[in-house]
Amino acid sequence: MGTVAAAEPSALADRLREQERYQQELATRRVRERDAERAPALEDLDQGAEIAAANDPVRVAKRVDRVSRYLTGRDPDSVPADAPPDALLADAAARLDLPDEPGVLLERVINQPDFLAVRYLEGGHVAQRTVGRVVIRDAAGRTAGYGTGFLVSAHLLLTNHHVLPSADVAAASCVELDFQRGLDGRRRAVVELGFDPGRFFVADPTLDFALVQIAGAPASTAPFGWSRLTEAQGTVVVGESVSIVQHPRGREKEVVLRENKLVDIPEQVLHYLTDTEPGSSGSPVFNDQWEVVALHHASVRLGEQFVNEGIRISRILRHVRAAQLDAEGRARVAALGTAASPHGRVVETGPGADGTAGRTPDGTAGGTTDGTVTVDVPVRITVHVRAGVPAVVARAGAEVPAPPAPIAPPVPEAPPADVAPAAAPPGHDGATAAVALAQPVEELAVDPDYAGRGGYDPDFLGVSLPLPGVGTNAAVASAELRYHHFSVVMHRERRLALLAAVNLDGARADGPLRSDDRWILDPRLPREEQTGAEVYRDNALDRGHLVRRLDPAWGPQARAANDDTFHYTNSAPQHHAFNAGSTLWLGLEEYVLGTAWRDRLRVSVVSGPVLAPDDPPYRGVLLPRQFYKVVAVVGGAGDLSVTGYVLGQHAFLPGVLTEGAFGPFRTFQVPVSLVAALTGLDLAAHAAADPLRHLEATVAARPLRSYADVELGP
Repeated sequence: MGTVAAAEPSALADRLREQERYQQELATRRVRERDAERAPALEDLDQGAEIAAANDPVRVAKRVDRVSRYLTGRDPDSVPADAPPDALLADAAARLDLPDEPGVLLERVINQPDFLAVRYLEGGHVAQRTVGRVVIRDAAGRTAGYGTGFLVSAHLLLTNHHVLPSADVAAASCVELDFQRGLDGRRRAVVELGFDPGRFFVADPTLDFALVQIAGAPASTAPFGWSRLTEAQGTVVVGESVSIVQHPRGREKEVVLRENKLVDIPEQVLHYLTDTEPGSSGSPVFNDQWEVVALHHASVRLGEQFVNEGIRISRILRHVRAAQLDAEGRARVAALGTAASPHGRVVETGPGADGTAGRTPDGTAGGTTDGTVTVDVPVRITVHVRAGVPAVVARAGAEVPAPPAPIAPPVPEAPPADVAPAAAPPGHDGATAAVALAQPVEELAVDPDYAGRGGYDPDFLGVSLPLPGVGTNAAVASAELRYHHFSVVMHRERRLALLAAVNLDGARADGPLRSDDRWILDPRLPREEQTGAEVYRDNALDRGHLVRRLDPAWGPQARAANDDTFHYTNSAPQHHAFNAGSTLWLGLEEYVLGTAWRDRLRVSVVSGPVLAPDDPPYRGVLLPRQFYKVVAVVGGAGDLSVTGYVLGQHAFLPGVLTEGAFGPFRTFQVPVSLVAALTGLDLAAHAAADPLRHLEATVAARPLRSYADVELGP
């Protein structure tokens, strides 16, 4: 099903599900009604027949003409609508120097990979930049779900009606652009843009579309361009491949590339076979020329296959042009499909594009358009000044929006395939990162003599901040295990770290190549007190770095410190969707490291799993459901500031949540005292410098939607 990704239960979430069910029923009815019409084309294509055999001659001629114009650099919309098919084929053959036989022309211009080449890749790159994740919120600011949307002009975004069912919902929601990873494997700086439905909002439940004004446009959308819409015929034919760019289940941007076969063209919709999954509602469906041919909105199971349904763009445009609008609205509609799109140029934004940590369209660092300002507290952050949003009281470690692939049962022993996330130093551009990733990976080289490792330095920040005490864990805590620039204390019974504490020096930070991802046990600790490769084989669990490999990689020992992070003592089982998915957790780590690099700061970080007694068992260990992080910095005035964060991976672990109860991806800023209460650690010195230290425990958790919500100072 092409669904809106579920989030926390609310009246709006219930409404979204009801809207989605309605669209699903319509799609199912249309697919069933077209069984007889679709069958001959499917049979022809399955038997290897030419695409021309599955389409009427007029449609073939218009498609050949349009593609030939694209291939030869001509305006694809310049052909008269009433031009006879024979004339279209003859003109196309002359342009391409090919025989004017429909089958030959169609097969040569559509099915031959020679015609895709580099231009296809470049076109896909600029097209994907227009696609963003729609975050659906209610009037109280609570996230009710996620969808996909895409820019279709300098001012407007297109998505499904069941994603943004009303102007009120649109006014409370936003789109996140660049929610994806770059060539270097690092997450880009997300740009959040609000909607302004008071200026433009046209929607229709029958065609399941919503067209809404972007706040701050056109300046806010300028770096991203837009996908031009057209009512012209000949944009796609049965048997042709289409591609979908999407945020399935609210995850980072993905593409289903040319594995989608168009199988039917009813009056209002397109039907295509693809592996689109829930969360893709509102995604653009592209032809091989990266023209939008449909707005994806639903999927229907037919036996072992899915027939996916997208609303034809020409039908959406026809409806919008007939709407009763004011002068500004008519101007917005007139720009659809006629204004020149900046698609032809690639505009790089985000980390590395200009040597900064990421810029929004108006040039401010990390800001948004919903009433935020950028200030300097100990670290540069963006602080919300918007009024009227109620405080959210939530428990730490909220659920996440999507059920993952289940963790597989144990299988016979096999050589471990250890994988660790790649990253490039903040500020490196895409070209540099691409070159670095292409170089040979250095082998892990861990010095067997551990006596010379200094471990965590309590005086590193210029003020004393001791390694947290083991507190109530004294009976099960190991001795401090010192590595280069960080230390780990293990829970000997749980076989996982109680804490991992690291010192980061932004002024001396290095960016060494990643190691060969081979993890090792620490010989100072008995094997039975460590969690090794057996827990991570053949399932969806990652070895989640507690101390990121680049955090201690500074100074003369950068290489050795990087390699030290590949000890199993520094890992914890994290579901892949949690470790690399659509959460602020990984982004928070990159934000801390990137800020330290940019501002040449010293930072100390303590992190680890929350080891609860009721964590679910798996392969001899209990899988932690929550993780914490405590970040300490010293500002220009010499004041220490310490902040705490918690995130849960509840929904990623089977049997923890009731089926269907999916919450949002959320990272919570919490008082450090709450981290101490959850872990049993002695964090008194850290808590004394916490800007949230005066909050009552009952209002402990502050949900973070972006770094704008981080409170780093008093």
